[in-house]
Amino acid sequence: MSHPLTLDVPESVYRSLVRQAEESGQQPEVLAVQLLTTATQPEAEDPLEAFIGAFDSEGSEWADQHDAYLGGSLSEATPPGPKRRPFS
Repeated sequence: MSHPLTLDVPESVYRSLVRQAEESGQQPEVLAVQLLTTATQPEAEDPLEAFIGAFDSEGSEWADQHDAYLGGSLSEATPPGPKRRPFS
């Protein structure tokens, strides 16, 4: 079943919709329905969401220090390269 819907949109939104519709070879109304359908779809279920907050991480410094942790792991995993001579 479908339902008619009338919208008043700003000129800039309408122009953008018309431009995108022309680029895709569709009528603006068809594109508007597609965009509304996409925007109103429920987000995909995250199977791990039930575990968020379920375990004690014993601190939260990892959130603030993640760059240091990743950089440290990278420098430990990367073998030293050949020595380079400085530019003269």
